[in-house]
Amino acid sequence: MSVDDAATAVREGHAVVYPTETVYGLGADATDPDAVERVFELKGRSRGKPLSLGVPSVDAALEYTRPTEREERFMRRFLPGPVTVVVDRRPSLPDALTAGRDRVGVRVPDHETALELLERAPPLTATSANRSGAPSVTRVADLDDRIREGVAVVVDGGEAPGTESTVVDPGEGTIHRRGAMSDEIEAWLQAQ
Repeated sequence: MSVDDAATAVREGHAVVYPTETVYGLGADATDPDAVERVFELKGRSRGKPLSLGVPSVDAALEYTRPTEREERFMRRFLPGPVTVVVDRRPSLPDALTAGRDRVGVRVPDHETALELLERAPPLTATSANRSGAPSVTRVADLDDRIREGVAVVVDGGEAPGTESTVVDPGEGTIHRRGAMSDEIEAWLQAQ
């Protein structure tokens, strides 16, 4: 199905599957607690594990987050890209997304289809389109039936590379999960 179909579905409160430069993502309106809850249900994910926020640009992220000057510099250096940047959130994001925490992971995918969707839809949940504990999905054919049947739209962007995003807290200088570009990120953190 098309990006327009996916954007419409998200605006109507549904979840969708979309391609990124890492793995396939499971997206719903990240500002709608009910839509966020649906993503947790589809993934079978613990409510104590936060989801990330997908947006089309760093400027869009600033509407929902409060990064420090260093964190914003990091974001502008590495986003869009295969990186999830952990920063302070604004109160406009629901507690369901962040598991009640004050910080949120921000993702700006470096993928044309994903960015097109993010431009046309509200901010999305940015989490892999797999059941919790299962391998990440790199091809639409590998989607778990529960996810495939539970989403309104699947946007097929071909095979994804499969390397997870690096999750980093540039304020603390901590890499929480090594993935794509982790050596370059580590060098930046040490040099700043």
